Amino acid sequence: MIQPGRQFRSRLRQLQAMMMTLAVLPSRLLPGCCALCGAAASSAVCAACRRLAASGTADGAGAEFGAAGGISHASAHCRQCACAVTPPALLCGRCLTHPPAFDASFAATRYAPPVDLLVQALKFRAQLPLAQAFAQWLLESLPGTLPEGSDRQVDAALPNQGALAVAGDLLIAVPLSAERLAERGFNQAQETARPLARALRLPLISETCVRVRDTLPQSGLALADRRDNMRGAFAVIHRQAIAGKRVLVVDDVMTTGHTLDALAACLKRHGAASVTNLVFARTPPR
Repeated sequence: MIQPGRQFRSRLRQLQAMMMTLAVLPSRLLPGCCALCGAAASSAVCAACRRLAASGTADGAGAEFGAAGGISHASAHCRQCACAVTPPALLCGRCLTHPPAFDASFAATRYAPPVDLLVQALKFRAQLPLAQAFAQWLLESLPGTLPEGSDRQVDAALPNQGALAVAGDLLIAVPLSAERLAERGFNQAQETARPLARALRLPLISETCVRVRDTLPQSGLALADRRDNMRGAFAVIHRQAIAGKRVLVVDDVMTTGHTLDALAACLKRHGAASVTNLVFARTPPR
């Protein structure tokens, strides 16, 4: 006999698959347009807007980004939480004094105009093709030793996943609560993780870790309240799937890191060997 909760999740996955099919039909049947400027484009974001987003705003925010538009992890950012540090420091003061449960973080870009518009378009207006663009952007920003001129594409597996400096055995998207998933109809982190997992040739585990509490949106809380809001929010159902494994956690935005910290702590309590965050956009800590 199928349990009600399992039946609900099964039906929800069917609805998600239908939404993804409907989302990509317009791009296959009609000429594509850029989500930012509306110009004709072969992807969700045109090349001009992609360059604008990668370069940052006019005040020079783009100085923190590497050549591919991703945050540089060689010297300018904390290896653990991806916030800015002053060379030659490898870790920020916050990670030194209050180490998070996760081991490393990589971000494709900064959460600032016009990137914030793209994140909101995916999350709140269900522009699902943007998830593919986010995955592509993130893949290009990952540090590695692929040959010069290699084309990293999310729609094709990398020739050698070991060429990347990001080591992992599996991917997990930050889960939404059942209530939030039913309301939104999709998990933006999960949709970003799908093409990323294909490119990295790694399994995407979707039902091992769940959000057992419908927490308040972090964006509406004071910084001091965000950690308490995430306490006890996650649970692992199938421990054997992550025990001894290097887990790559995918999310759209990292702000204070409390959500990712709570998830990493839960994963490690159940045997994960390491937890590395792969996030599309990083909000500078306040």
